[in-house]
Amino acid sequence: MKMYNITYINQDKTTEIKEENGVPYIVFKNLELPGIVHGFSTRLGGVSEGIYSTMNLSFHRGDDMDAVMENHRRLAQAVGYDYRRLVFSDQVHETVIRKITEEDAGKGITRESDITETDGLMTNVKDLPLITFYADCVPVFFYDPVKEVVAMNHSGWRGTVKNISLHMVEALNKEYGCEASDLICAVGPSICQNCYEVSEDVAEAFQDAYLPEQYDKMTKKIGNGKYLLDLHRANYYNLTGAGILPDHINVTDICTCCNPDFLFSHRASHGKRGNLGAVIMLKSTADGGNVNE
Repeated sequence: MKMYNITYINQDKTTEIKEENGVPYIVFKNLELPGIVHGFSTRLGGVSEGIYSTMNLSFHRGDDMDAVMENHRRLAQAVGYDYRRLVFSDQVHETVIRKITEEDAGKGITRESDITETDGLMTNVKDLPLITFYADCVPVFFYDPVKEVVAMNHSGWRGTVKNISLHMVEALNKEYGCEASDLICAVGPSICQNCYEVSEDVAEAFQDAYLPEQYDKMTKKIGNGKYLLDLHRANYYNLTGAGILPDHINVTDICTCCNPDFLFSHRASHGKRGNLGAVIMLKSTADGGNVNE
């Protein structure tokens, strides 16, 4: 496998880079389990051109539609799911969670979707991949090996301060009977604190939402009403506060903004970019998910 020049946030090495057929993708070590497949795409291995090069997964940023579809096919083949059954989120930086059923298969990619204003997806249906989209915001993966349920959150600063992960944990309990202590989670590749400068009003929103000692650890005042904000730490606090065990959580060691040649970053590209995707799927024993003719 090719070696990639990546700047890591720390040396925890919670992630691993895999590659299949020239398509690299990122996985979390604590989610490398028999019951699921998961992955976080990079900007490499696709067919898109220009600012979208090469693995753009968004149909809504002006890229060639056929190229985006081919990118989805390639990523799906690498990770191990059927891209034609993908279910897309519709992200608006809120806390709405949607239960996904077999009837939703393909919504957003092969058929029109009625999933609107939804930043969180969850399902107990096997071979039904869920995907959410990123270019600096925080992906949060959930897996319950007891109830056999998977879920994904898109958590930007608004979703984080509104604690979308707590909403997800509560929804998983209500819909499937999941216990927080059984959940295995990962906070995915996204912008790191050193790269994420925010205004005072954003910092104040976090100050109101978190304990003083938590706020002190997630913010650094840099002057002129500006702060550096650690969304990774904030999402970790959201997960542990929702009852998820600390040793069940992996926090990313990769920043999108520090690695603009490897990952799309809205800040690094000044908005001229494609979208990354975070995928999770329950895996059937028949392993019928990877069908991508």
